[in-house]
Order: sequence, then C-alpha cells, then structure tokens
Amino acid sequence: MAVTIKAVFLDKDGTLVDDIPFNVEPRRITLRNGAGAGLRLLARLDYRFFVVSNQAGVALGHFSETDLEHVGHRLSDLLFREQVELAGFYYCPHHPEGTRAQYALACLCRKPMPGMLLTAAREHDIDLASSWMIGDILHDVEAGNRAGCRTVLIDNGNETEWKLGPRRVPTRIASDLYSAAIQIAGEDGPPR
Repeated sequence: MAVTIKAVFLDKDGTLVDDIPFNVEPRRITLRNGAGAGLRLLARLDYRFFVVSNQAGVALGHFSETDLEHVGHRLSDLLFREQVELAGFYYCPHHPEGTRAQYALACLCRKPMPGMLLTAAREHDIDLASSWMIGDILHDVEAGNRAGCRTVLIDNGNETEWKLGPRRVPTRIASDLYSAAIQIAGEDGPPR
C-alpha cells in the first residue's frame, strides 16, 4: 500500500506571487509578503506544496509552454530560498477562446475544474481529504472543493465576480498566505 501525503495546492498569481498579468519573466516573479513564512509553517506540519495555475496566455498566444518551464524553475528557486520545496508545478494552457487552435478548448484541467489537483494526487499519492487548496478567486475554491480538499480563499480583492454556489464556499477566508497557514495550523495542531 502506498503511503499518502497531504498537500497544499497553491494558486500562483495573487496567492503565492505578485499578480502581474501574463508575466513569464523570471526576474519579475516575486513571492507575496508573508508567503515564505506561511509555507515554512505548513512545511513543519508535513505538507507538500504544489502550484496549480491557469495559464491562458499559452492559448491566447502571449507565451509558450517552454516559457512556463522557466516560471516553474523560478518558483522552485524562490521556495528553496525560503527553505521549502516545491513538489510540483501544474498549469492549464487551455482557454475556450484561445487563438492557438491546439489550446483553444474547454478542458477538465482549467480551474474551476479539478483536473490539475486530481492529476497531482494520482502522480504523488496525495490524500485529497487531508489537503488544502489556497487561492485568491472562487474558481480556486471550487476546484479544491470539487477535488475533495479543504479550501482557503485569500480575500485580497482579486475576486471580482462573486458568483456563489455550493462548490464555491471556502472552508476558511484569510487575508494572505501567512494568515491562511495560521488557520490551517490551528486545525491541524501544533507543528513538530
């Protein structure tokens, strides 16, 4: 029997890093305030970290999947500097209104669908019921809820639609990643 792990799935833009639209320039990718401290706290609780990010810029022709490889390396480096490890970087390159035909489609990986989380769970033996999805819009919350995770909405002003529904109610609401980590730690007990 495989040993399962617990994960924190992180939306990238606006949650983990500063939100600069369609940014794939590694030097311009920086962690949000409190992200490092929050991730260190969660690492002490034995969580592994996975970025799950919609990247419609591929479908819209703004950048390539190769550019996203550099983004993944930059994220790994930023987390390494905070003494935590990025266990996986998953992204959805699709968008139904894309201008690049091979990416212009509706899919199961684009949040609010749970495809990226389910793929990561399969590939890394993740226990989804023991895991969390943290994001700054309700599509992130819905993806986490659909996958069977607990969810945190980072209420930083990035959610603009506020279309509520049964799958779009977060387990917790926090102002930033550090506040989210404190709430998760409160549910899981003290770190080792």
